[in-house]
Amino acid sequence: MPSGNERLGLLGRRSECDALDRVLASARSGTGQVVVVSGEAGVGKTALLGHVLAQADGFAVGRASGVESEMELAYAGLHQLCGPFLDRMPQLPEPQRLALATAFGARSGEAPDRFLVGLALLSLLAEVAESKPLLCVVDDAQWLDAASLQALSFAARRLGAERIALVFGLRSGVAGSAGADAFDGLPHLALHGLADADAGALLDSALPGPLDARVRNRILAETRGNPLALLELPHGLGAVEPGLAQDAGDDDDLARRIERGFFARMEPLPQATRTLLLLAAAEPLGDVALLWRAAGKLGIGPDAVAPATEAGLLDLDTSVRFRHPLVRSAVYRAARDDDRRRVHAALAEATSAETDPDRRAWHRAASAVGLDDDVATELEESAGRARARGGWAAAAAFLTRATELSSDPGVRAQRALAAAHAKLQAGATGGAHAVLAVAEAGPLSELDSARAQLLGAQIEFAATRGREAPAMLLAAARRLERLDARNARDTYLEAFAAGLFASRLGTSGVVDVAEAVRAATWVGEQRFPVRACELLLDGLSVLVTDGHAAGVALVRDALDAFRVDDIEDDDALRGLWLASRAARALGDDLAWDDLTMRNVRIARKSGALSALAIALTERFQVELLMGHLPEALAVAAEAQAVITATGNDRSPHIPFLLAAWQGREAETLEILAARTAEVTARGEGLWFTGTEWTSAVFFNGLGRYDDALAAAERAAEHPHELGLSTWVYPELIEAAVRTEQPERAGDAMARLTEIAEASGTDWLRGVAVRSRALLSAEEKAEPLYLEAVERLALTRIEVASARAHLLYGEWLRRQGRRVDARGELRAAHEFFTLAGMESYAERARRELSATGETVRARTVSTANDLTAQESLIARLAVEGRTNPEIGAQLFLSPRTVEWHLRKVFTKLGVTSRKGLRTALAGPAQRQLA
Repeated sequence: MPSGNERLGLLGRRSECDALDRVLASARSGTGQVVVVSGEAGVGKTALLGHVLAQADGFAVGRASGVESEMELAYAGLHQLCGPFLDRMPQLPEPQRLALATAFGARSGEAPDRFLVGLALLSLLAEVAESKPLLCVVDDAQWLDAASLQALSFAARRLGAERIALVFGLRSGVAGSAGADAFDGLPHLALHGLADADAGALLDSALPGPLDARVRNRILAETRGNPLALLELPHGLGAVEPGLAQDAGDDDDLARRIERGFFARMEPLPQATRTLLLLAAAEPLGDVALLWRAAGKLGIGPDAVAPATEAGLLDLDTSVRFRHPLVRSAVYRAARDDDRRRVHAALAEATSAETDPDRRAWHRAASAVGLDDDVATELEESAGRARARGGWAAAAAFLTRATELSSDPGVRAQRALAAAHAKLQAGATGGAHAVLAVAEAGPLSELDSARAQLLGAQIEFAATRGREAPAMLLAAARRLERLDARNARDTYLEAFAAGLFASRLGTSGVVDVAEAVRAATWVGEQRFPVRACELLLDGLSVLVTDGHAAGVALVRDALDAFRVDDIEDDDALRGLWLASRAARALGDDLAWDDLTMRNVRIARKSGALSALAIALTERFQVELLMGHLPEALAVAAEAQAVITATGNDRSPHIPFLLAAWQGREAETLEILAARTAEVTARGEGLWFTGTEWTSAVFFNGLGRYDDALAAAERAAEHPHELGLSTWVYPELIEAAVRTEQPERAGDAMARLTEIAEASGTDWLRGVAVRSRALLSAEEKAEPLYLEAVERLALTRIEVASARAHLLYGEWLRRQGRRVDARGELRAAHEFFTLAGMESYAERARRELSATGETVRARTVSTANDLTAQESLIARLAVEGRTNPEIGAQLFLSPRTVEWHLRKVFTKLGVTSRKGLRTALAGPAQRQLA
């Protein structure tokens, strides 16, 4: 009896069908699955998707198909997929429901963040899957619009305990498609040509009659086992076998040859039928009523469809469906330009200006000959609607086409400038450069020309985060000084941030920016500084150019403004990262704690996930230095959720810092070696100071003082890398003393003292006197150690306090005061053990042993270890968060949150959320990163 695969005609695809059957089985059992079926045109992706649909008995089904001509319409593919499920939207959490409704144009409001739309999609699909398993099949995903791609990719990466299967068909090697990048890292099922025997059997089944063996062999060789080519190329061979054999030798693209085969079927059809096919190819919705309205305007009647159906090219019942996606492209590519324009004009006339103005405008644009200002205006209006839905890629496409159709050079330049900005917002930096060049060709006003220069700098910074961006932003800021003072100040702040990112690898740095700000003259009547961002810019500029003594008061005013003022989210996101680093540089632990929490909170609320990743990285360091390992690991888990959700793994700081913190030497060095070349290529010099400071801490903990001194001295050569450079000095001083080279610590001690005296905080002063004690003669050291212990006990930075106890205990032990030393060393050992700083805990243990006290080497552990994500979910549950609220923060569905909580209950031996509070308040656990 033939197998199911053979009955479906899927020769040679048994293993692929079995793999897809396992995807369905897993979804049925409650584990979400995603697979991307990829391969060249005609290799069988659509047939395999048909197999999945045929096997999905008992599933709810959502379907969508990308269409090349619809790539510019924001969320078109997503709307197609979600159409049958929109009645479930009222069940979504309000922010998600509103985001999805705005994306689909069902309501007006602020443009939703693309990741909030992705989370809304995940929640919607999970809601459908509560009643029955859900299968979503998306064919030709390479032609999906960018907004739909982003949302689907997001949801695919966050599947957990949902009864959902997502299956994508993706044509490989398509130029201009973002599909491959969007699905990078997801499970792929790569299709290749059929084996020789299966290819021969399939070819024989398609032959109309006997075929010369040489021609048959040539077809098999040239089609490379491509099923669609094997089925389609033999059509109409007959007496032209030798001609085919000659054509088969052409080194031509296989997809184009298949298209030509379909075109050969079209040639004998009546003209009305061919025009109807072209109308269907140009109309991506598959809307039969719209197709017939447009056909009527061209004088085409219902009898035109039968020849296309008989030729196996088109099915027309409740929707328009081509025999294969390549039929659509074959029909459209084969048409003459004037025929395409004619059908687009008919479709535009048949499309409602009230209910679907954007598709109407797009069809009008496709039908335009030469310049057309009316159509350009319509496209500009469509761009505005796309922006309101968060469809920046669509807005960019509308504006780019509007630019091409504009007759007035000034209007053309303005639209090109807007298109470049939209492309930047969509992440298409390459395309943004190209259309920006059109804007710069002008004519532009002086202000718009300056804005174009700024946009070019922002594109560079978005693309690289380093090297040339600081100098470009600085030049744009200088130009804007006399044209738009507020914009100039914001640009200077951007340049400052870019200078920090690029650091030693940039063509300009923070010193250049600070000097420019100090020398700036602002146009018109100004009341600066008036905003927290402006206060921060002025304070940092004075601090960098004139030193801490001159700049501390100004920077502190700015920090206070960020902490207490009701500032706009845009200003907060622009300035809070810099403000946080400034607080760290000044040793203001209270401000650092407050500002990093505020930065995370605002980034979460706004849905700005790129900003959230940076904010979480800074917050992670706060939690570590406060000695809160479980909280730090929870932040790391959330940061990883952001990275996974966005597919952006560009920030290796947390894994490196955590590995070094916990003394995992091999892993620390491995990360350092693996990422150095990458960040160098990007021009992100800040990575080097961060890793050098972390390495110095790491090596000091291990007692590898020569290595610590080398790392710290490299970092100390760059004193303006805000925050990090301040904290390199204590590591350098300790390493220099331990290597018996105190003379190498003199400059670092002088700088640290200057900064501490200017700042006046207990954190900085405590660390400074601790470092001074290391360098002091025996009779002067003890009062300094005591002062350091006393000052640092007043701060939130418990790591600094524990290291003071450690150094004081080591000094006491060397003085022969073993009993006194034990109390200091015990305090240090207990803290480092609980904080997960295993190298420092081991160092303290060795010192205690040297005093004669037996201390068992230990780590904080439990048989019921929680993962970092489980720990975070448990803590959020203890705080009273609901499953939907936890899911919204971690980009998970409520069902997946519940699944994780059940695992937590099992590991901790509790049965409810109430029991979690007691379990988590017990002995500290070691969470696995």
